[in-house]
Amino acid sequence: RTWHFNVNEIKDLLSDMRHSWPDVLHSSLNRTQFWKHEWEKHGTCAATLQVLNSQKKYFGKALELYHHVDLNSCLLKAGIKPSSSYYEMTAIKEALTRFYGVTPKIQCLPPEEGEKAQTIGQIEFCFTKELQLRNCTAQKGESDPMPADYKLGTEELSVCSDTLPTYYPSQVQDHK
Repeated sequence: RTWHFNVNEIKDLLSDMRHSWPDVLHSSLNRTQFWKHEWEKHGTCAATLQVLNSQKKYFGKALELYHHVDLNSCLLKAGIKPSSSYYEMTAIKEALTRFYGVTPKIQCLPPEEGEKAQTIGQIEFCFTKELQLRNCTAQKGESDPMPADYKLGTEELSVCSDTLPTYYPSQVQDHK
């Protein structure tokens, strides 16, 4: 709680951060609030590893891993692209697991009133302390290392339903 976020420490990363690590749920909010949350919730914990022990290293390595994973290319190869089309969540999960060999965690916003589809809010890949991809699901005999729900502002992300049509948004939207 005492290691506060300082955007000046990542000034040279900001162009890439704006492009590659946007807040897809809150387009109107100050962008740095989202990154501040990421640093205070995750970065300060990750900083126990020397390779991530500063804001610059944490965000820089996260961007490097993001570009390496190249999620959009993987989904495009499976015929899944950001659009107004709906997809089956099982098809998205299967494509990701087949391509990466691990199970990511996908979180959605539930359908808005009068709508039928959930909206992907976050696709999370998990890594070992050696920064190798690993399953985000719990192994036998251990508790789930990831909370099921994630509160960001007033929006509630939760584990996506396999039965609802799924919208993969092409741009930032404001949800009511």
